[in-house]
Amino acid sequence: MNSLLIDTSNRPMSIALMANDQVLAEQTVESNKDHSSQLMPGIKALFEQANLNKEELDAIVVAKGPGSYTGVRIGVTTAKTLAYALNTDLYGVSSLQALAATVEETKAQERLLVPVFDARREAVYTGVYQYVDGQLRTILEDQYISIKELLDWLNKHQQSYLFIGTDAEKLAEQLNDDIQANLPRAAIMYSLIAEPENIHTFVPNYIKMSEAERNWLNQQNQN
Repeated sequence: MNSLLIDTSNRPMSIALMANDQVLAEQTVESNKDHSSQLMPGIKALFEQANLNKEELDAIVVAKGPGSYTGVRIGVTTAKTLAYALNTDLYGVSSLQALAATVEETKAQERLLVPVFDARREAVYTGVYQYVDGQLRTILEDQYISIKELLDWLNKHQQSYLFIGTDAEKLAEQLNDDIQANLPRAAIMYSLIAEPENIHTFVPNYIKMSEAERNWLNQQNQN
């Protein structure tokens, strides 16, 4: 199965082309440029590097959120458009689980894996994961939560844990524990796919409304 994998859910952008579980080409960049200006040129470069035609694709895998509202929207919209145009299967993967999976099982050492995206105002998007019998299992569902509530939950479980991601490094003073500042790797998502999505009904998992949506809703309530 030839797959295109896309993760634009936070500031880093990671894309990959794979033949089954073999990486043909991969690119991960961290910059302040808008993903909308980088994604399609990056995908084109991958196809050229892998010497693959887009018509040879069988599947598209995308990080569906949570994360940056704009980043998630760009990734999912692009994935849906390409999947429809090329008549391929479409798979969605949790952006947080994909980040947790950048820590190999042998390095996890039975710790809880806590990927973190900064949601501002002393809150984060996070979930808690752990390797069980070689599989990355969800211990706490992806959610928007205050840093204090997250630390309380982790401390209550009295188990060692590891924060993951560049945002975790940025929030190091507040998290105050072991941190591994991994970038996302799109190719990791291949091991996390399950059943294909319905292209027409598939939507991002934003979890929390964007500020623009909140402002619009407040305006409607005032009318």
